[in-house]
Amino acid sequence: MKNILSGFLGIALFSTSSMLASAEATNHDGYIIERETEIATQQPGPHKGGGETTGFSFFADAPSMDTVFKKRILHPGSAIGYHEQHKDEIYYVVSGSGELTMNGQKSEVGPGTAILTRPGNSHGLRQTGKDDLVIFIVYRKHE
Repeated sequence: MKNILSGFLGIALFSTSSMLASAEATNHDGYIIERETEIATQQPGPHKGGGETTGFSFFADAPSMDTVFKKRILHPGSAIGYHEQHKDEIYYVVSGSGELTMNGQKSEVGPGTAILTRPGNSHGLRQTGKDDLVIFIVYRKHE
């Protein structure tokens, strides 16, 4: 059992170091790998939503990147404030529970819920329950 464990650890360490070397070597050859632990930022709820959130802006510094891809963790009591949308935007709920307000109407959202907000509509999202509300947000930088 000890030999199996040692062999497994050796393979895991070799694989991890190979992947890291590979990522660093190819980072400039057509793709980028980012780790959320390296880009996490503590922020207040966007659009004057209040509370504390953790934001992750993936590929924010990538040249010629026209798509915004973010992860946001809304901690208990936090929200994305109600605001008018000016371009297509997608929210995808990964975990937790929340209350979406879309054009004044409230809906409960949870894991697996996807929301597309089109220009001219107004929306906000509030964390509910005891667990963090984790979402992905995707939109184009320029229309």
